[in-house]
Amino acid sequence: MAEKFVLIGTGNVAWHLGSVLENAGHLLVHVYDRKLGHAKKFASNYFNASYGDSKDLRDVDATVFIMAVADHAIAPLSQELRLPEDALLCHTSGSMPLSTLGYADTMKRGVFYPLQTLSKGVSVDFTLLPICIEAEDQSTLQLLKQLAQSISKEVVEMTGEQRKVLHLAAVFACNFTNHMLTISKNLLAEKNMSFEWLQPLITETIDKSLRLGPNHSQTGPAVRGDLKTLDLQLKALEKEPDLARIYQYISQHIIDTYSE
Repeated sequence: MAEKFVLIGTGNVAWHLGSVLENAGHLLVHVYDRKLGHAKKFASNYFNASYGDSKDLRDVDATVFIMAVADHAIAPLSQELRLPEDALLCHTSGSMPLSTLGYADTMKRGVFYPLQTLSKGVSVDFTLLPICIEAEDQSTLQLLKQLAQSISKEVVEMTGEQRKVLHLAAVFACNFTNHMLTISKNLLAEKNMSFEWLQPLITETIDKSLRLGPNHSQTGPAVRGDLKTLDLQLKALEKEPDLARIYQYISQHIIDTYSE
């Protein structure tokens, strides 16, 4: 069933959900942002979407109101919004509980969390993404489920506690991994060396981890207990004390994990 929906926020998540939901047959009818210019620019990409910076949305003809805003903004903004009768309000956060919407102007509250790192302009195949949903009642849950199934083959009902653990695991798998790659790139750049040289290694590392399991794919001096190499690499980081601490802590954690 096609739904009329509203996007509250114009960031990365909103950018993706707007297009993927419309492509699935749903209709974006309004875009809210606290900065009117942002809402106007976003809505200009959609034929039927109005826009505004007013938190009074009672006259908007829509069923689903999706909050795609920063975590810290969910609770205060949800309290200030004025919604149509029987509107469904959901947030898209991986770490914030459903109760964050506890004071919203509706009894239909839920979570619609796509598990993926999302950036504007970077295409993502939503059919492969887990969409994690949660709601306080079955009718709201069913509506969220139908909405999620229209864009993804992997729809998972989970509690807020499960979602919090999933989000934490995602931070280690995605955000921390990306930061390690940034460190690698910077180390090479200091010596005018190409980050592209690492790309086959990075690809094989991820592929092997997914193929065999990360616990069966660990290599390197720490898992081998090669203290001589560890000491040499630590000395190479003498002028980078922050990186030396990261290197030492992670290496010791690997040693402790695989010596058990």
